Amino acid sequence: MVQDGQIIAETAPIMSNSAEHVRMSHTLVFYVNGKEVVDDNVDPEWTLLWYLRNKLNLTGTKLGCAEGGCGACTVMTSKLDRSTGIITHLAVNACLTPVCAMHGLAVTTVEGIGNVKTKLHPVQERIAKAHGSQCGFCTPGIVMSMYALLRNTPKPNMKDLEIAFQGNLCRCTGYRPIIEAYKTFTEEWETMQMMSKSNERSPTNGGCPMGENCCKKIPITEPVEVFNSREFCPYDPSQEIIFPPKLHISKHLDEEYLIIKGKNVTWHRPKTLSELLRLKDQYPNAKIVVGNTEIGVEVKFKYLSYPVLIQPTSIKEMCTIEEYPKVLNVGASTTLVEMEKALQNQIAIKPEYQTRIFSEIVNMLHWFAGKQIRNVAAVGGNIMTGSPISDLNPIFMAAEVKLNVSSLKNGVRLIPMDHTFFKGYRQNVVSPEEILVSIQIPFCEKNQYFIAYKQARRRDDDIAIVNMALNVFFEPESNVVNKAYLAFGGMAPTTVLARKTCNIMIRRKWDTDLLENVYDSLLNELHLPDSVPGGMIKYRKSLTLSLFFKGFLHVAKKLQVCLPKEIESAAEGFHTKEPQSSQYYQMVPKDQEPNDLVGRPIVHASAFKQATGEAIYCDDMPKFSDELYLAVVLSTRAHAKILKIDATKALSLEGVVAFYSAKDLPEEQQFYGPIFHDDRVFFSDIVTSHGQIIGAIVAINQAIAQKAARMVEIEYEDLQPIIISIEDAIKHRSFFDQTPKHIKKGDIEKAFAESKHILEGEARMGGQEHFYLETNTTLVIPREEDELEVYSSTQHPSETQKLISEVLNIHANKIVVKVKRLGGGFGGKESRTAILALPVALAAYKLKKPVRCMFDRDEDIMTTGTRHPFLLKYKVGFDDNGAIKGIQVYIYNNAGYSRDLSSAVLERAMFHFENSYKIPVVDVYGFMCKTNIPSNTAFRGFGGPQGMFVAETMIRHIAEYLNKDPIEVQELNLYKEGDTTHYNQKLINCTLRHCWEECLLSSNYNERLAQIQKYNKENRYKKKGLAIVPTKFGISFTVLFLNQAGALIHVYTDGSVLISHGGVEMGQGLHTKMIQVASRSLKIKPDKIHIIETATDKVPNTSATAASAASDLNGMAVMNACNEIMKRLKPVIDKKPDGTWEEWIKMAYLERISLSATGFYKTPDIGYSFETNTGNPFNYFTYGVACSEVEIDCLTGDHQVLQTDIVMDLGESLNPAIDIGQIEGAFVQGYGLFTLEELVYLRNGALATRGPGAYKLPGFTDIPETFNVSLLKGASNPRAVYSSKAVGEPPLFLASSVFFAIREAIKSARQEYGLKTYFQLDSPATAARIRLACIDELTEKIAEPDIQRQWNIVA
Repeated sequence: MVQDGQIIAETAPIMSNSAEHVRMSHTLVFYVNGKEVVDDNVDPEWTLLWYLRNKLNLTGTKLGCAEGGCGACTVMTSKLDRSTGIITHLAVNACLTPVCAMHGLAVTTVEGIGNVKTKLHPVQERIAKAHGSQCGFCTPGIVMSMYALLRNTPKPNMKDLEIAFQGNLCRCTGYRPIIEAYKTFTEEWETMQMMSKSNERSPTNGGCPMGENCCKKIPITEPVEVFNSREFCPYDPSQEIIFPPKLHISKHLDEEYLIIKGKNVTWHRPKTLSELLRLKDQYPNAKIVVGNTEIGVEVKFKYLSYPVLIQPTSIKEMCTIEEYPKVLNVGASTTLVEMEKALQNQIAIKPEYQTRIFSEIVNMLHWFAGKQIRNVAAVGGNIMTGSPISDLNPIFMAAEVKLNVSSLKNGVRLIPMDHTFFKGYRQNVVSPEEILVSIQIPFCEKNQYFIAYKQARRRDDDIAIVNMALNVFFEPESNVVNKAYLAFGGMAPTTVLARKTCNIMIRRKWDTDLLENVYDSLLNELHLPDSVPGGMIKYRKSLTLSLFFKGFLHVAKKLQVCLPKEIESAAEGFHTKEPQSSQYYQMVPKDQEPNDLVGRPIVHASAFKQATGEAIYCDDMPKFSDELYLAVVLSTRAHAKILKIDATKALSLEGVVAFYSAKDLPEEQQFYGPIFHDDRVFFSDIVTSHGQIIGAIVAINQAIAQKAARMVEIEYEDLQPIIISIEDAIKHRSFFDQTPKHIKKGDIEKAFAESKHILEGEARMGGQEHFYLETNTTLVIPREEDELEVYSSTQHPSETQKLISEVLNIHANKIVVKVKRLGGGFGGKESRTAILALPVALAAYKLKKPVRCMFDRDEDIMTTGTRHPFLLKYKVGFDDNGAIKGIQVYIYNNAGYSRDLSSAVLERAMFHFENSYKIPVVDVYGFMCKTNIPSNTAFRGFGGPQGMFVAETMIRHIAEYLNKDPIEVQELNLYKEGDTTHYNQKLINCTLRHCWEECLLSSNYNERLAQIQKYNKENRYKKKGLAIVPTKFGISFTVLFLNQAGALIHVYTDGSVLISHGGVEMGQGLHTKMIQVASRSLKIKPDKIHIIETATDKVPNTSATAASAASDLNGMAVMNACNEIMKRLKPVIDKKPDGTWEEWIKMAYLERISLSATGFYKTPDIGYSFETNTGNPFNYFTYGVACSEVEIDCLTGDHQVLQTDIVMDLGESLNPAIDIGQIEGAFVQGYGLFTLEELVYLRNGALATRGPGAYKLPGFTDIPETFNVSLLKGASNPRAVYSSKAVGEPPLFLASSVFFAIREAIKSARQEYGLKTYFQLDSPATAARIRLACIDELTEKIAEPDIQRQWNIVA
């Protein structure tokens, strides 16, 4: 119908209940992996993920975040569109999807597409064979994202791949091998293969696409595929699982009015709009659920309860898209992907000018969340949720969209989505009983231009910091503004229209004279108080000006307004290009025995199981019939006295079994810690941080336990001071040791006196959340006589055993800790797993029943700590050439509330602060700051990257002071063979300069630097930067006694071998490497060797799997045990030299020769004294060099990594594929540390970044566009097993090459603005820091905010 020239969707007449004949059902029916599931006892509060894991025991689908941000829970849903006959397959987040929403649908999980015993699906096979699975926890979700893509698009292109993985995260691999695996399904790959075959048949003189980087011109190693794509099984779409015939034939499930009643929530799926309106009239506060992407998060993390949920996806008026003369009417329940497809169809068939708004919506949807969210989220939900940083609402407001709402009492009305629509934060003018039926998006006119921009912390799958939409109408055939609409998100509690600014534009020419008036108006109109939530005040204000300027340039270009050439590139943002990569490593000798796996790029031992979801992680273990669940009660104060702990209400809840707190443990058994016992199992008198455990509820299931934990009442009395930052700690002298650690070499005052130049400065690095995809998990099973069987996701089983023994006061020989595998660790599960394992062990011990707990993501982040933030203050003396004479450094780390491993982290920072440079005279002090934040802990690099950061900062400070290229100062001071470090360790087999030279050559550094300088002169607001960074990482635990390992080898009479060793498999390929070592030592086929788990009853008193030393230590132990077996077998082999392994083993058994042996290894010739500054703290060093090129957008602070070239000395690699995977994974994790990942602490000490929504890991599209990794050829290492080198931690710091390349780009921008002095750039180099460092005429308009009033504080 038409009303006042506008189209309103006509509402069906409201009929009485008696007049309708509705088929009603209370039974949920859907299909999982082809099998029908019929359940009449469903709770609407259950998610699909919960149902799959707990009701159907399909544990291949993982829980990573519970907010749809990591993709570990991805499954595929399939639905038949009966009007077209098309079956649509969607990748969805099972963690958010309500199981009730599956009625009448088919669900496919990773288990349903292939398995190890029968047949792998090509999607599973390729990711495994291409080394795209390390810890494997994210792998099933990535597999299912790819599978869903193939079901819809059997021959995708690279752009399809990019979009498919926007909602998936991986913390281990660095993404490159996953992309390499799955690009083999694409059109581009097929074309490339055809061209390759054609070139093989017809050789030409064509040049290599790598140009000067062609492998034939680089004397490093031969480029070799780490996998053979020719071995992949072909993909045949016709062999896929069919859609359930029963669903195909019958439509009765689609036509049912579904009502599912639970204890607290009732689920309605009405069939008609009239039914829906009656429901909303009856239950005005009922929530409308389509994708559950907002409500699911509110229920899980904000603990909101919605008794009535209504799913409108069967209501035609809300799900259809119709074209009218002036508008496109889009049903409010239309999903974002459905709307995107409809808009793309319009763009394809309509004149360009008519669909300018549609084009900007489609462009924005690319950056809107991940594909899994867009597949299910409704456009109406985005509007009604009313987030002030919604990606679409600014577009809708600027586009003059109108909303069609309806209610039983008031009928239909059309609401303009203008400045009157939002009444306040997440509040609008739609009445509670009204339903948003559809939205009307207008077509554009010829004289109308539309553009939208968004700036976030990360481009893909992130919420906006600020976004803008600009809609401008011009007088015919002119550049005079007729009217304008300018909307912003992120600048107020609601999306806002800058109406005053719009009025200023009217009747003005669209030229540069307009800009200054608009800037001034925007700053006046969009006021942000200094204390506004979200912080970043100056940055957000600057974005309003920058984004408008970009919009101005876009429109000016369309109007053909003449503008300076150097600013033309400013209008465009960055777009992902198809990633390119190469890997170089040394092949094994041709005469190496086939059974000898050392040096071969074999696949991770668990890769195929991980790709099929069959790999078992701690929480995947089957539940016991009498098993209980534990939930923790956490502190909500940073520093307070506990006045009362009252669990009465919690204990009265049905299903609650017990509550434990400090009163349940004797005082002497309450303390624990890895070095000092200064942490508590339960805090009782005073809390000194948010997230400390005060008590634990044990109940019959997770839901009850967590609900009861929230019911425990804690009364506090706040205490002062609250110390959050390092500066706070320095001010209050809050250190764990008032006497700092100290390393001194030479006379620093004399060195300064003899130095021609002296500079002083600071370097600051923020912390980093580990974000292993598998959160901390513990299952404890009591056995007889105080025996406990503990399954824990720990990197340190022996420490977990020891601490449980001490807390429960039982002998360690009665406690067995077992670890099958971890879903990532990175140091975060070395010491902090005890925070969960101890309460769970206590509960199991007291109750004599199995007890389990898996931390939710927010709990894990709140309790377990992060990488240490560091502040480093330096004073450096040097000569005219830049040769460093002496350095004095004061190093401060933010330890948090307890010591944990902070002293060892600080020591490594002190050992590594010089990075790769020879410093003749050194005076370095180290302080551990005691603060009121969660206790910080080990993280890949263990203080090394923070220490090295100050060296690279100083080098650049010196270079800029002397007006030299940093590379000159670097090369002048670089270590060489035979040099001695500041802790007096001589460098032997130092390949640092070799790596440096190879990296300069392979990266084509000098030529690219000249090209960058030319580019920067031609572009004002886009700048490129290039930086090269070396690393020298010491390998060993710096605590001497930890450098030991054991192994146990059993050989059975069939010739099979079982290995047990002290290391934990957490994705780094440790078990795989141990099998390789054993295959060489025993000279047998690898399929005869197996490793079941790591367990304290097999190998006792083990060190943590940490410090990059696990392969070295355990490899030598395994080799020694194997050598002992071979020594015993020698007489047997001598008797029958032509016999087989199996024959020798049977002979040995019959001759009563022991076929079980232990191996032990301790690292020789190490040990260091701080008192005398003598000894060798490290066994050897791993060296590497990286060169990175970036481009930054000076207006927004966004950046893109264009190329990274890495050269690493890994000796003679045990497994090049695994080692290259570790290099890439460490680099991308380091890239996150130095750019994207920012911890946000509120002024009350609470951590605001508690999940992937607020804390941004690098995603698939964040890796370098060109990513080349080379293993140095001809390197050896006599100090480790089979001449290999450790790899886990050393590459991480190489990612600082991106940081320093960003700094070079910023420097170029500043110099163009006339700023030529040195500037400090703190890490991480976030978009906000980059933008505000690029000082220009826009940022100078904005006053500095009052830091003391700011919402957050830098720790």
